[in-house]
Amino acid sequence: MELYLDKADAGDRIDSFLAAQIEDLSRSRIQKLIKDELVFVNGQSVKVSYKLNEGDIVNVNIPKEPSEVGIVPENIPLDIIYEDEDVLIVNKPKGMVVHPAPGHYTGTLLNAIMYHCKDSLSGINGELRPGIVHRIDRDTTGSLIICKNDNAHRFIASQIAEHSCNRIYVGIVNGHLINQKGVIESPIGRNPKDRKKMAIVADGRNAVTHYKVLQEFRQYDFAEFKLETGRTHQIRVHMASINHPLLGDDVYGPSKCPFKLQGQTLHAKTIGFIHPTSKEYMEFEAPLPAYFEDLIKKLSVI
Repeated sequence: MELYLDKADAGDRIDSFLAAQIEDLSRSRIQKLIKDELVFVNGQSVKVSYKLNEGDIVNVNIPKEPSEVGIVPENIPLDIIYEDEDVLIVNKPKGMVVHPAPGHYTGTLLNAIMYHCKDSLSGINGELRPGIVHRIDRDTTGSLIICKNDNAHRFIASQIAEHSCNRIYVGIVNGHLINQKGVIESPIGRNPKDRKKMAIVADGRNAVTHYKVLQEFRQYDFAEFKLETGRTHQIRVHMASINHPLLGDDVYGPSKCPFKLQGQTLHAKTIGFIHPTSKEYMEFEAPLPAYFEDLIKKLSVI
């Protein structure tokens, strides 16, 4: 797995940085990988205490666990928005995990992609995540870029690291935002009391979310979110931090929801980037899923 650093990462310890980047691994496991010389910065193994510099390139070799099962291509239908020899843009459905992880070794987006693309996937992220250059949460729907070769992967990954990709989400939040437009800039890191959750923490990584209200309902706002950074659960954590959690988010919001929802109402609507071969800007939009459109209609008449 290859990771690119931005300015916000400079000064972070290598183990802290990787713990925030790779949510499937505990910090102790990461520290063991470093001690076993399976983590490299600019091609050299480093110590656990190494502090990152702007421009560093981090490579992590994660060996397979003895109990780990291989990824099997599965004939699962894909909602393809665009495809060429370099990239595949898909509209991920709700409830689908992006790549295999403990408890989710089948039925993932990667299982479907491996069947569709055969051997045409980048290998930079290793055997467990071929083609995966970024991801969205299981219950978040919408546009996702898959890279079909290493050149495309490096080119797209550098744009994501530099925050030059245009990523716009839409979602429904609880309550009414005081301002129709705004910016939330609060650092995000692991919740010190629950490693499965993220939180606003003083020593977290810089995170910036721009929001704009698109439509007001009686008790909710339909809003647009533009990411300046891409931290784990960024929109969910930021909106919860200002007391407007996403409707249906039972992790960062109320445990009970008045509607029968499967997780947060969040959709990755737009993805825009410079194409790795043509060097032209391309932008794609994923249509709202049926459940989301139905919910908006329902809220409009309540």
